[in-house]
Amino acid sequence: MPQYKNPPIYELGPDFYDEVEPAQFPKAILRYRNQDAAHSIGLAHLTAEEWQKHFWSFQPIEKNIQKPLALRYHGHQFQVYNPRLGDGRGFLFAQFLTEGKLFDLGTKGSGQTPYSRNGDGRLTLKGAFREILATEMLESYGMNTSKTFSVFETGESLERHDEPSPTRAGVLVRLSHSHIRFGTFQRLAFLGETENIKKLIDYCVKYFYPQLSSFTDLERAAAFLREVSQASAKTAASWMISGFVHGVLNTDNMNITGESFDYGPYRFLPTYDPAFTAAYFDEAGLYCYGRQPASVLWNLYQLGGALMKAFPELPVQDLLEDFSDTFSLHIHHRLLKRLNLRNPLEEPAAQADLNQELVTDLFSFMDQEKGLFEQTLFDLHSGANDERLQRSPQAALYQKESFAKLKDTLNCYEIADNQIAVHPYFQQGKACSMLIDELEALWKPIADNDDWAPFEKKLQEIRSFRGVYT
Repeated sequence: MPQYKNPPIYELGPDFYDEVEPAQFPKAILRYRNQDAAHSIGLAHLTAEEWQKHFWSFQPIEKNIQKPLALRYHGHQFQVYNPRLGDGRGFLFAQFLTEGKLFDLGTKGSGQTPYSRNGDGRLTLKGAFREILATEMLESYGMNTSKTFSVFETGESLERHDEPSPTRAGVLVRLSHSHIRFGTFQRLAFLGETENIKKLIDYCVKYFYPQLSSFTDLERAAAFLREVSQASAKTAASWMISGFVHGVLNTDNMNITGESFDYGPYRFLPTYDPAFTAAYFDEAGLYCYGRQPASVLWNLYQLGGALMKAFPELPVQDLLEDFSDTFSLHIHHRLLKRLNLRNPLEEPAAQADLNQELVTDLFSFMDQEKGLFEQTLFDLHSGANDERLQRSPQAALYQKESFAKLKDTLNCYEIADNQIAVHPYFQQGKACSMLIDELEALWKPIADNDDWAPFEKKLQEIRSFRGVYT
């Protein structure tokens, strides 16, 4: 396990966080332990008792953060600025440097902080269950996502207006590559703390973008914004190709490494629908599926504006102008990865044209025929193979004339990896999906009979195709 003289977060100092006390819970029932994630940061050896000590009662890990830290930030919520934010039901618990990358262990549902805003600081067990499934699914899709690390049921009952109450409570630990949010910079700009903006840029460069360390202050700020923009464009493209709708793309829910995290009212698309909205409270559809790239770019402009408080001459418009091109490149890349296809053309412009034709034809077909989003990508993996298409639950769609153009375009490509093409996951007829009805069906036996067997079976199914899309 990596050891520190001081955990990196202490380099920022108390202007960036508040020490807090974790909640004391009446019961500790382990519901989820991510042993792979634990192995990645040197904690796989922990006994059950040690796991509970650290991730339920939150006793500090030796030579790490000694008292939990609620991080300070502001943010735009549905594009309205809110200076009353911060870690309201979570805190930073520990940090680990692994293979040159800094990872944080943060919590959700671990008690009240100065930023709880009259909330109880708790998390419903169903909320933890949903986040487990989101992170497991997105990891199998090859996304840059946080990982659910641990979940304990706590024995408490909670009252919530958006699910049947009283409802069971849980406490979750999340492994993330940084908990520094766009809103962390916005808070400093709001308070006029220009030197702390520079300090935070330096911290981010040191631990997340070390390739920028030799730049001068202004160059570093500019290069930092560009790197965050490119990472965010990649994440937005991954959401789109995964049919994933985050639901709440506020600036405090965006991470400076581009890592997707903080899963609340997310959904996966049933069928292609640009207007599909995940959050019931997003009545205007601001964060609907089709608006996600624009929402990410809007948030990047808010980050750029915050950086300009310390660097007024920062050319934010110029630095963000290639976001759309970067996003399109990653759409092409992610789609080809999902379909296990290789573009055989050598000239870059011709490659881009053919890739865009594939994107257009695919989404036009899905829009016209309303085929299942994930099932369609599954069926077209490694090209339009007639035998596989006939095994699909929606085989009749591929007999329609509307499929002819897409099939011709698919036939312009080569299979990228023949071993992946015959992976056992693709020998079945039905794709693994995570639609809201499926999620509710998994939760019902837990709620009714404390039966976690269907949930565990679903995790095995999700993990069965891990690695094929990376």
